[in-house]
Amino acid sequence: MERTKQKLYEDEAYVLDILPQRPGAKQPFLERNMQIAQMLGSEYFTLLEALVNQSLGLKPGMKTYIGRDVPRDLIRIVRRITYNNLTENAKYELEKIIDTIVHEKEQRFVEFINTCGPLTPRLHALETIPGIGKKLMQKIIEERENRPFVSYEDIKNRVGINDIDKAIAKRIFIELTDSNNRHWLFVRLPSQGTP
Repeated sequence: MERTKQKLYEDEAYVLDILPQRPGAKQPFLERNMQIAQMLGSEYFTLLEALVNQSLGLKPGMKTYIGRDVPRDLIRIVRRITYNNLTENAKYELEKIIDTIVHEKEQRFVEFINTCGPLTPRLHALETIPGIGKKLMQKIIEERENRPFVSYEDIKNRVGINDIDKAIAKRIFIELTDSNNRHWLFVRLPSQGTP
């Protein structure tokens, strides 16, 4: 289930933090009425830095449209960033926003549980989700072969995993924060040029 490197664009993102200047930069030039926002894309979990117009009134936790056709005087994506580039406030918001997206896109993640396969001859994608070992993986596979899962509640009732949504959110957090991660199930592959 590892994604090959390709052009992936986010259409919506959640604001993690609004800041007057880029961390570590020497007084970057900011256009009039613009602020810097650190954001998390809602489709590929891309960490982004953008210039956003103050008139939008964006605040941490808010979702906004950032698609390629958004007027550049309202939102302009500046660069991709890593977890280490995030402000402390953005890091604080990150886990809450990941939880929000995992609930918002329940069908996407249930479909992943229904269809994912082995990553290597010895490692199944399910095993990379915290709390799922070989026995639980086998039970999930047997249950999904009988009948595909339809919700987090269905997974809980049929397999006994109480918080599959929290486990998936933890996996996403690991992919965003662990520089030694080797398997990208949910998060966009990091850019070679991203610091």
